[in-house]
Parts: sequence; structure tokens; C-alpha cells
Amino acid sequence: MSNAPANGQPDLIYGLEDTPPFWDALFAALQHLLAMFVAVVTPPLIIASALKLDTATTGYLVSMSLVASGVSSFIQCRRFGRLGAGLLCVQGTSYSFIAPIIAAGQLGGLPLIFGSCMAAASLEMLVSAVLRYLQKIITPLVSGIVVTLIGLSLVKVGIIACGGGYTAMSNGNFGSLQSLLLSGLVLICIVISNQSSNKYLRMSSIVIGLIVGYIVSWCMGLINFSSISGYAAFHFPTPFRYGLDFSWSAFIALGLIYIITSIEAYGDITANSQITGLKVQGADFMKRAQGGILADGFNSMLSGMLNSFPNSIFAQNNGLILLTGIASRRVGYYIAAMLVLLGLFPYVGLIFSLMPEPVLGGATLLMFGTVAAAGIRILVSQEIDRKASLVIAISLAFGIGVEMVPDILSQMPRTIREIFSSGITTGSCAAIITNMLIRMKKDTTRAEAG
Repeated sequence: MSNAPANGQPDLIYGLEDTPPFWDALFAALQHLLAMFVAVVTPPLIIASALKLDTATTGYLVSMSLVASGVSSFIQCRRFGRLGAGLLCVQGTSYSFIAPIIAAGQLGGLPLIFGSCMAAASLEMLVSAVLRYLQKIITPLVSGIVVTLIGLSLVKVGIIACGGGYTAMSNGNFGSLQSLLLSGLVLICIVISNQSSNKYLRMSSIVIGLIVGYIVSWCMGLINFSSISGYAAFHFPTPFRYGLDFSWSAFIALGLIYIITSIEAYGDITANSQITGLKVQGADFMKRAQGGILADGFNSMLSGMLNSFPNSIFAQNNGLILLTGIASRRVGYYIAAMLVLLGLFPYVGLIFSLMPEPVLGGATLLMFGTVAAAGIRILVSQEIDRKASLVIAISLAFGIGVEMVPDILSQMPRTIREIFSSGITTGSCAAIITNMLIRMKKDTTRAEAG
């Protein structure tokens, strides 16, 4: 068992390299699974709904997201050579990519999504090699702006789900009282559970809200389980099941998110290392950070092969290390095995695929708002002087402007429209370019003053 970390963090029951007894490891793994399960299966549900995919395809995508998350988590925890952080570091389907993935899917379907995601993942792998230098370009200010834009862009997706989804839009039932009441019920249940003094209720708040919404929907006759009869009880992943395609516009839009995700992964690895009692400076830490980011990109590429969407390190699981006092990376092996087993049984994904849009919307609206709030926290932690305010103003104006009035690009060439149709892409580019120009101006001014 581990001694108290030297950096002043609370005592750990089991340190990074300790081997907990089976039942201790299993119980810790179940809590991690509970904290991440909904977050893993929600992105494929949102994407499938936006692309109007059938129940079987949606269920398969959900299953493969679980399998990909399990394999990715094992790679991060186990570490193979330079690949992986070697920490109790789990991965799951990333929310950051939802908007550009939906745009790519509307352009060329699942083949274009998987092909472009796999190709763009190489950029994050490249970032791991030049991490020291990229930090001068992707500063916390830029990261905060991008995370805020991701949250604000996804809020639109959550609102559409609350109103009944794209199907309700097409048949004239969007925004019905039934949909709004159902999504409101889920949202209220989550908020009440999250405010509980019981840590298990807080950790399970989203799961509780979805379960309540699911049961109420079933009582209202909105869920028909007979539609999932006839499917196989077990199946193995089929690599490249839907084929591959490629688009430069999708590659650029996704590539920008991969670069930002790598910086987020760096922050998550830093936090995990601190909680685990490891140094967050020096050569050993940089190797862990580079290995974690390299695995982040590699696992996203692997996910595309498995017919799943990009993966990223989950920050919410870091808090569980503090709560449980268990930092052993071997717990990650249990988590990985559970995720893969759940994914191999199609009925898990199919049952989730029947979830009514308003139920999912009630949960995702709060989750996406939390993403925007996280970005705002990053921003307020920085010194916001006149020049930083200028970067924020330009970036948010460009990003939110494109989201609110997409027709502003209607006269542009098709490639330009496809690349900058996402507010995340447009705002991210504006943030990076504006911040670089201001930094160059600052450096020039200092040199002249010197």
C-alpha cells in the first residue's frame, strides 16, 4: 500500500503501482464505470439522431463506442513503450467532435466520418512530438476560448433534442409540451441528485435522471422494446464495417479539434499526476504527457477502425481517485474489461438507442452547459488584459456568429463553406491567429524597449 504523497496530496490507499485485492479493485472500477458510462454512449446517440440512422446502426455505434473506450483505456493505463500515460487514466467518446462529425456525416455519411477522423488523428499524434513548442501557440487563453465555443455550440444540439430532435422538426411536432415536460423532468432529477450530500447520488446524478426519464417514457408508451427483437445476442467488432472516405474540409475541421484536445489531454494528465502524487515537471512527467497524448491520437485512429468516434481522456474520473483513494493503474484493466464486455452485447446499445430524444436532451443540455462553464473557468483563471479581451471578443464573435447565421458563408466557395460552417472551427482559427499576432506584437514591443 502507498505512503502519503510527498506533494501534500491526501493519502492514497493504493498507489500507482500497487495491486489492490480483487474486490477493492472491482468496487473502484464500478464507480469509474458509473461516472463515465453515460458520457461514452451519449455522443453516438446524438450523432445517430442528427444523421437519422436506423435503430440497428445506432445500437451498433453505441456498442462500438464502449468497446473502443475499453481498448483505449487499457492502452493508456498499461502503457506500451512510449504509447500511453501509464496512469489510472480512462478514455471515452469525446463531445468536442460532435459538431464537425455531424457536418461531415451530412456531407458524406459514416464512411466520410470514419475516414476523416482516422486521418486527422495523426495530427494529435504529431502534437505529442512537438508538445514543448506547441504550448507557446495553444495557450490557456486559446484553450479556454475553444472549450467555451465547444460547449456553446453543443447547447444547440441539446436544445434540439429537448424539443424532440430532428425527426420532430420534420413532422411538425418539435417543441411539444410532452417533449418539454419530459426533458424538464430529467433535468430536475439530475439537479436534485447532484445537490445531494451523498457522494454516490452525486456521482450517479446523470444516470438517475436518464433512468427516471426512460421509465416515464416507457409508461407513456414512447418506447417499444419489440423493435429490438431478432438481433443477435452477441457479436464481435467488424473493422471498417461502413467503409472509409475522405474530405479535406472535414479533415481540417476535425484536425483543429484534435489539436485542442491534445492540450486538454495534457491538462488532464497533469491533474491525474498531481492526484496520484507524481511530479508534474521534469523529464519523467513530459514522457508521461507525451505518451498520453500520443495514445489519445492513436486510440482515436483505432476507434475509427472499430467504427467508433474519436476518444479523449476523461477528466471527471480524476476526481474519483481522490474519492476512493485508489490510484492503481491496474484498476484501469478492470474498467477496460467491463467496457469491452458491455460493448460486445448488442442489446446494451440497442436499449440505449430507443431512448427518446427529450430524455437524452434533458441530460445533455446540462452536460453541454457544463462544458461551456469549464471553458469560462479557464478564461477567468487567466489575466484578462485589453489584448486578451480583444482575442476573446474576436473569437467568440466569429464562432457564435457563424453558428447563429450560417448563411453568412453562402457566397463562399464550397470548400470554404464546409471548413468554416462550424462555429468551433471558425472561432478556434480566429483565437489561434489573433493570439499569435498579439504575442508577436508583444515580443516586438519588448525587444524595442530592450
